[in-house]
Amino acid sequence: MKEDVLHIGGVSAPALAQHFGTPLIVYDEDALRKRLTEYLDAFRAPGLETRVVYAGKAFLCGAMAKLVANAGASLDVVSGGELACALNAGFPAARIVFHGNNKTPDELRAAVEAGVGAVVVDNLPECEALAAIAAEKKRAMRVLLRVNPGVEAHTHKYIITAHPDSKFGVSVSRPEELYAVLGAMQAAEFLYFDGFHAHIGSQIFDKAAFAAEAAALAALAEDAQKRGFAPRVFDLGGGFAAWYTDEDAPIPVAEACETILAACKAEKEKRGLALEEVWIEPGRSIAGEAGTTLYTVGWQKDTEHRHYVFVDGGMADNIRPALYEAKYSCDAAEKMNEPKTVKTTVAGKCGESGDIVIDSVMLPPVEAGDLLAVYTTGAYCYSMASNYNHLGRPAVVFAGGGKARQVLRRETPRDLLALEVEEEAVECD
Repeated sequence: MKEDVLHIGGVSAPALAQHFGTPLIVYDEDALRKRLTEYLDAFRAPGLETRVVYAGKAFLCGAMAKLVANAGASLDVVSGGELACALNAGFPAARIVFHGNNKTPDELRAAVEAGVGAVVVDNLPECEALAAIAAEKKRAMRVLLRVNPGVEAHTHKYIITAHPDSKFGVSVSRPEELYAVLGAMQAAEFLYFDGFHAHIGSQIFDKAAFAAEAAALAALAEDAQKRGFAPRVFDLGGGFAAWYTDEDAPIPVAEACETILAACKAEKEKRGLALEEVWIEPGRSIAGEAGTTLYTVGWQKDTEHRHYVFVDGGMADNIRPALYEAKYSCDAAEKMNEPKTVKTTVAGKCGESGDIVIDSVMLPPVEAGDLLAVYTTGAYCYSMASNYNHLGRPAVVFAGGGKARQVLRRETPRDLLALEVEEEAVECD
C-alpha cells in the first residue's frame, strides 16, 4: 500500500483496473512462489522421501502450472481438462497425480497415454477399468488407493470428505471392499500399488487432525502388510487453511509440515511399516491469500436493516459465499486509510437474493466507480466460476515487481455465443 491506494505485486489497484477492467482476479506472483518455496523447504525429513503436490483444483491455468513446475513441486489434477491444461503448459507428466471419484474411461485413457506419475484409484470398478487400459497400452502405472480413514476435520459439512458416507474413496470400516480393490491392483499386470491416499476436509485449523490422519493410515498400513500388501506411500491430501477474516488462525506451514512428518516417522518406527514416501497436497493455502478480486462499485441501496453496495461481479465469479457460507474481508482500494464508518453488505449483480459477496463489513463511504478489493480469492473462485446470467468469467492477472501480465483473458459475449450451433435434427435411435 502506498499512500491511500492498495498495491498488489507493486502495481496499484486503479492501474490494474484501468488496464484490465473489472471484475479482475489479481495474483501476487511473488506470494505464490514464496508459499510454494515455504512448503518445499518445510516438508523434508531424514529417512523419508517427500513430495509437495499442488492441488490444481484450487486454481489452475498454464501460467500457474509453469510456476508450480519451476518451483519443483508436483501437481494433482481431477479431470481430463486439468490434465490437458497441465500438459499443454509443459508440466512433466511424471510429476502429475490424477484424482477423482468418477474418472471416465476417456480420462483414464488420457492419464495412461500421458504417463502420469500416479493415479489415485477411488473404487473397484475404476481399478478394473484402469487395469484394462494399462494392459491395452502395455504401460505400467503407479496407483494409490483413496481411503476414508474415519477422521473428520471440524469444517463445513459440504467440505468434509472423510466420513463413512463420503462419495470419495473406500471406508476403512469396509475391509472386504478395501482389500478387494487391493487384490485387483495386485492381480493387474500393469498396475503397481504404492500406498494410500486420504483427505479429511478443508480449512483445517487443528494440527492434531493431521496427526490423527497419519495414525489412521498407519494402522491400515500395518494391517495391509500382514495381508501381503506393503504400502510405501502415504498421501495425506490437503486441507491446509488460509486466512479469510480475523476469525481465522491458519496453522503455520512449518508447524503443519513438522506435525505430519513427525507423526508418520513415529508410526513407521512403532509399527515397522514399509513407508518410504509422504506426500501432501496443499492448494488453497498456496493460491488463496495470493489472490485479490477487484470490483467496481455501482449503485447503492438502503433498506430497514442494511446498506447495500453493489459490485460488477458476484456469485458468477465467486460462488463460495452462496455455496457454503464462506466469509471474506475487503477494503475500498483507493481509500485504504479512511475511517471505516459504514456497515455495508457487498452484493453482486446476479439475479439471486443469495448473491452476497460479504454479508457485513465496515467500509468508508464509497461512490459509484470506486474500487473494492476482496481478499483471499485466489482459491476456488475462478476455478468454480460460471456463466450464470450469461456473464463472462473475469480476467486473471499475475502481478510482481511493479509489472502485471494477463494470464487469462476476460470472457466476452462473443465467447459465449460461439458455443451456439445451428444443425439439422438427426435420428438418435
